Amino acid sequence: MNTNGASTLTTPRAIQKSFLAYEQNEGVGARVRRSIGTPKLRNFTPFLMLDHFNSPDGSGKFPDHPHRGQETITYVLDGAIDHEDFTGSKGRIEAGDLQFMTAGRGIMHAEMPVDGMHCQGMQLWVDLPKELKSTEPRYRDLRGSEIPIATSPDGKTTVKVISGNSLGVESLKDLAYTPVWLLDVTIQPGGSLSQALPQNWNAFAYTLGGVTTFSNGEASETVVPYHNVVFAQAGDGVNASVEEGAEEASRFILVAGQPLDQQVVQYGPFVTNSREEVMQALHDFQGSKNGFERGLNWQSEIAKGHF
Repeated sequence: MNTNGASTLTTPRAIQKSFLAYEQNEGVGARVRRSIGTPKLRNFTPFLMLDHFNSPDGSGKFPDHPHRGQETITYVLDGAIDHEDFTGSKGRIEAGDLQFMTAGRGIMHAEMPVDGMHCQGMQLWVDLPKELKSTEPRYRDLRGSEIPIATSPDGKTTVKVISGNSLGVESLKDLAYTPVWLLDVTIQPGGSLSQALPQNWNAFAYTLGGVTTFSNGEASETVVPYHNVVFAQAGDGVNASVEEGAEEASRFILVAGQPLDQQVVQYGPFVTNSREEVMQALHDFQGSKNGFERGLNWQSEIAKGHF
């Protein structure tokens, strides 16, 4: 056993690669660090895109826009986001909250940071299995107060168990159609975590703060913030630690997902399995049909008056 009480992994995963997510403009006024969905890491099944967004004073608006064929997971770290779609669903998620949105056969929605508030968070796009591409759209919110927190016996490691299992604590419910584990990890100086992950799932960590050392016993790499750390598929989990003399705790998001054996053809917000299907998605959206009927002349209330 190690100091945090977790069993030592038999075969810790090696780091396949790690790279800095450079900041860029996205939406209206948003500053985004995109790592998945770039030439460095494209279509890392089942993951399509990962954005770390940072919007000062309510900027970073994403007015009315469509989706088809994927799920989005939005995790608010600071501030608050209002959302609204053409089904009539609307609401607000605040710091610590998550929203899981299934676009399915089609949805139009808007996402708007609350005016006057600094907003920071993560948005992960997850592919849908081809048999669920035409499912009806749906939302599931997860409030920060609902998320179970696991703590190591020495108190130096805490994990928000959003989805999956850590340190003997299980998440409350499955929130996405495609099986995904999502863990928000904080390690104090001198702490460590040996985190088991499902076999043969793809996995990565996105570093948010401090300095984290990932090791598989043979090699280690020390990683600073805003890097995506991609782990080899072979192995049964991930080892992470922070040096005893470190100036601050480290924080990272650890994500694992079940790979999908299917072709990915993506055109902006439309994710299909063939070129013909992505062309059909464009025609359906432009013609307000086959899932986009409610988009005809629809305008969100939350985006009005901003442009």
